Amino acid sequence: MIDFKSLPLNEEGYLTDPTVWNEEIAKALAAEEGIELTERHWEIIRFARAKGEESGKAPTLRQISQGAGVPTKELFQLFPKGPAKKVAKIAGLGKPEGCI
Repeated sequence: MIDFKSLPLNEEGYLTDPTVWNEEIAKALAAEEGIELTERHWEIIRFARAKGEESGKAPTLRQISQGAGVPTKELFQLFPKGPAKKVAKIAGLGKPEGCI
């Protein structure tokens, strides 16, 4: 069980230190969003983590869709109501630029 109070989270629930992220934290953050992670979710999360490490910021919806080869419609099914933000949050990255 993850103690959210011990995690470095900002007021919106994003990790402020992506180096503390691990798969257990991802599962707990996903559960908070009402998402049970499948292998398809993990493919997207791993892509986002790699992109985040490469660029220093969370990938946009378009970058996720094109880079991970996942149609936008499927992203909305897997991560309802704001897939780029939810992927970033679960992947332990900051909020994507351009997201409200």
